[in-house]
Amino acid sequence: MNKAQTVDRQLGDRNIVLHDLSKFYGDVLGVNRIGLEIESGITGLVGPNGSGKSTLMNVIAGLIAPTRGQLKVLGVGPSTTEKFFSQLGYCTQYDSFPAGINGYDFICNTLLIHGHDKKIARKLTSQTLEQVSLTEAAMRSVDSYSKGMRQRIKLAQAICHQPDVLILDEPLNGLDPMARAQVIELFRGFADSGKIVLISSQILHEVDLISDRVVLLNSGYLVAAGDLTNIQSETGEPMKIFIRSSHANDIAARVFEFEDVVEAQMHNDGEGLFIRSTNADAFFLAFNSQVVDKGWTIESMGPADETIEAIYQHLIVEKQVTT
Repeated sequence: MNKAQTVDRQLGDRNIVLHDLSKFYGDVLGVNRIGLEIESGITGLVGPNGSGKSTLMNVIAGLIAPTRGQLKVLGVGPSTTEKFFSQLGYCTQYDSFPAGINGYDFICNTLLIHGHDKKIARKLTSQTLEQVSLTEAAMRSVDSYSKGMRQRIKLAQAICHQPDVLILDEPLNGLDPMARAQVIELFRGFADSGKIVLISSQILHEVDLISDRVVLLNSGYLVAAGDLTNIQSETGEPMKIFIRSSHANDIAARVFEFEDVVEAQMHNDGEGLFIRSTNADAFFLAFNSQVVDKGWTIESMGPADETIEAIYQHLIVEKQVTT
């Protein structure tokens, strides 16, 4: 093995790696020929209903086997059962609890299954319940929990054994705004410590708010993956740029002097301007030079459509309409 191959293998051993992975349910396609590498940080998994999000998450979590292709999580395949599952935490979108179990026992039993002795299991149970603000409700039956509390106890079950990979299917459902903010902060803490957090959600602006990068699926196929800037540039669409300035009218009068500007529109307050450019990097460079020469005051400037919702709209919704 040469030096480059060694480095690639070391990087793969810290990531989730899918190679030509497919899952079929008889003749029904789940996901097809997915090639993907997911690194540390928060990755948002988005796509319309039936796009293959749940299938992909279940394959990565080792809950279902792929029809073909390979999966490695931190360098370990699902066949190495104990090691594979010890490094994963999975939170399903569905509620399913042993009848009559209380929150404390639900978490403690999970830790015992993971091989912790009773003393360590009790300590980790208390710590985890505190992380999700369920200490006071710990001895109550989970059957009596509200939807938001059930969501938090499922999250506690996913994180209690301190895994390096979190797989979270619609983890924010049913949470009130305060609990939502607390849980998002928890995800961010995991990601900032070098762990992998994979989140599926239908609420695009929330995914946009918390994700470092995005994986976009449609009809079982991988449409795009990466950070939003790179995906936006790869679409080939003109980038929408917003400029806020007290000199907005002067800028609007001259904006088509810049090469690659194809559209301009004033904001309704008269102090902002939207433009579209087919070469955003060249525009920013030329525009900055003109700002200095003309003495324009710029309050803010940046991409206006670099969001998951905008990319989703372009790559999924608009293409479905045109086809």
